[in-house]
Amino acid sequence: MVIEALPMQHFTNGDLRIAYLDAGRRDAFPILLIHGFASTAHINWVNTGWVKTLTDAGHRVIALDNRGHGASDKPHDPDRYTLAEMKSDSVALLDHLSVPQANVMGYSMGASITVRLALDDPDRAASLIFGGRGSAILEPNLDWKSIADGLRATSADDVTGEPARRFRLFADQTGSDRLALAACIQSIRTFFTEQELATIEHRALVATGTKDDIAGPPEPFAEALAHGEVFHIEGKDHMLAVGDKTYKAAALEFLAGGSGDKFTG
Repeated sequence: MVIEALPMQHFTNGDLRIAYLDAGRRDAFPILLIHGFASTAHINWVNTGWVKTLTDAGHRVIALDNRGHGASDKPHDPDRYTLAEMKSDSVALLDHLSVPQANVMGYSMGASITVRLALDDPDRAASLIFGGRGSAILEPNLDWKSIADGLRATSADDVTGEPARRFRLFADQTGSDRLALAACIQSIRTFFTEQELATIEHRALVATGTKDDIAGPPEPFAEALAHGEVFHIEGKDHMLAVGDKTYKAAALEFLAGGSGDKFTG
């Protein structure tokens, strides 16, 4: 099955040009999708069928290419990639579209950005879906320096450790700006305390693959939230979990459970 690319538009946040897509009925309550590290809105959400699934279910879908990724600007300065800076792109996009509030779903790095949004701008989110991020939201479980070094290496053949080699090959496959990704991963190594997560009052779903060695189990993350629910994506690792049909079904059921009515702004 060939999935056609959706048209991307652009807006500016500060001095950066950020790409985004906006699909579905404009009178429907929106969901904002925030993709993972080294991915794009198309790779994470269009090619996996998420945009079609959500729009077919009646949702308006808004998704951006995070700075350093896809069709958005790609600075090489690590200071431009703090979670607060990256979160600001998502909030600025909602402002650009005159959307006061949306359901928010982030995958992997996008889940960390979603936590930052929920903490800093709680009124902008109606509900939260965290994919591909479990116990790793609370404590480091990867050698981030080796991943950054692998992205900066002259050749992928020089990258031997896992998951550094996995991320390098993915970056090469997608034609990414590896120096921008290295700067990004150097700055997004931010973790949250249970006390911080407990202040998030939104309904929240935490979904991770049962074979995901990057996310960690979902229970510690969900239990730290005030209203967290757990969904296990059976038999899937970090890369395959994102497009899983049971994950989509769980997200649709969660959204139907009370997370925003029609938007008429």
